[in-house]
Amino acid sequence: MKLLQPICLSVMALLMMSCSTENFDKTEIVLEIKTPLEDPIAVLFSEVQEGAQATSFMGKPLFANAHNQKLFNNLVLAKANYDADPMNAMNIIWYGRRTAYIGDYRAAIAIFSEGIKKYPNDARMYRHRGHRYISVREIDRAVDDYEMAEKLIKGTKDKIEPDGAPNPQGIYLTSTHSNIYYHLGLSYYLRQEWQKSHNAFKMGQKLGLNDDNIVSTGHWIYMNLRRMGKDKEAQASLNNIEQEMNIIENMSYHNLTLMYKGIIPSDILTSVDPNDPSGAAIAYGVANWFLYNGETKKAYELMEKFMETRSWSAFGFIAAEMDLSIR
Repeated sequence: MKLLQPICLSVMALLMMSCSTENFDKTEIVLEIKTPLEDPIAVLFSEVQEGAQATSFMGKPLFANAHNQKLFNNLVLAKANYDADPMNAMNIIWYGRRTAYIGDYRAAIAIFSEGIKKYPNDARMYRHRGHRYISVREIDRAVDDYEMAEKLIKGTKDKIEPDGAPNPQGIYLTSTHSNIYYHLGLSYYLRQEWQKSHNAFKMGQKLGLNDDNIVSTGHWIYMNLRRMGKDKEAQASLNNIEQEMNIIENMSYHNLTLMYKGIIPSDILTSVDPNDPSGAAIAYGVANWFLYNGETKKAYELMEKFMETRSWSAFGFIAAEMDLSIR
């Protein structure tokens, strides 16, 4: 693939600032990150169609979806904080995260790359850039970032990671370490490196954060073991999954793991909306379930139907896309 080294990336945000319930003043905000050609950490992207964020594993250009006004407002605030103190690590991180939340993953990658230049030993910069490399299908680059992040967190104290979209309870459920292991596991999974993926998810589960962590990692641990043909070990890996658990966010993963245990029938889960992020996780989990249980035709039909949705940045969508591209 031809690689491009951009000098400048922009986030074009059309903000609908309400003056009344009927009239809106459209204000265009240009958020710009410059990446000098001589900069050794300058970001390289695969070439994509003009206006696209990525090219799918099946060769289709992928464009940002529309997002609500609140996300744009949050981005403007994050940009203002960054402009006030561009050397502040948290300002860089939130500027990058908020940029990604409106769908401009390529600009977010440039922002996190700036963060890496300023803080080369801060694992959080690699953690967040790696996430967005997954979004734009740059899986090898994602693996590189997460392997670096894993090295940087060795021997360090774990810290809770603030959520960009907090749950109603306002409880943060993940940490820097857990997110690094989770996304490292996902990156390996997308390269079909099942054992490495399994090991990374096991490391994340061993952190023992909460029940949400147990079911989210348990889902991928089970799938990796099934992909490796270790069916008995896969079933045994679900021993820590119970019907009654304190699940705050990851109900989809909980339901999938209960399906793997035979407690919930698969036909109940096939009715979910894959356009919803939680539904996307279930859609792939069910399709994958059919795949390694010998119902290949049904599995691929579900994945192909999944490709018709808007959820192209969801992890389940990306995994299904990868499976379809190499079948």
